Amino acid sequence: MVPMPESLPDTLAFLGARRSVPPLRLEGPGPDPGSLDAILRIAARVPDHGKLAPWRFIVIAGEARERIGAVIEAAYRADHPEADADRLALERGRLAQAPLVVAVVSRAGPHAKIPEWEQVLSAGAATMNLCVAANASGFATAWLTEWYAYDRRILDALGLDPRERLAGFVHIGRASERPADRPRPDLAEIVTRL
Repeated sequence: MVPMPESLPDTLAFLGARRSVPPLRLEGPGPDPGSLDAILRIAARVPDHGKLAPWRFIVIAGEARERIGAVIEAAYRADHPEADADRLALERGRLAQAPLVVAVVSRAGPHAKIPEWEQVLSAGAATMNLCVAANASGFATAWLTEWYAYDRRILDALGLDPRERLAGFVHIGRASERPADRPRPDLAEIVTRL
């Protein structure tokens, strides 16, 4: 039998209080390179049937946030020529609100033995581990997709292969204020006991 760690109650309390913080409420500094590498190593420690690593990470920091933001703005402007300056500024700033953004890319695909669905789930697990590892390191996070996570122009700018998809953008920073918790599902509505 594996002994239970002494910190189990602390871990459960931490997970029980975990919540997202909107990117507008994230400020710097973000993780330094060493801390970020530690967070990404933990993010990669997820169930991975067949050891395929069916996900990868794109770190968007510094000037890259503005560069990709310009691509997001241009795509939005092309699709919405009526957009005013405020809306275009909002689109341009999508990835610049937090000090750091990590895009999690799902590389799921056909495999002789590993169902694609399991690979997709592994990418979701990597994204959640990324959030939890960053939170445990003292940072706040928000896992978002938004329209641009599904737009081929933005995916091309990020260097995604045509078969790859975005699991989401994880915005990382320090909470300027912690939002109130939101209602959580009632177990009676989501649990079936057989």
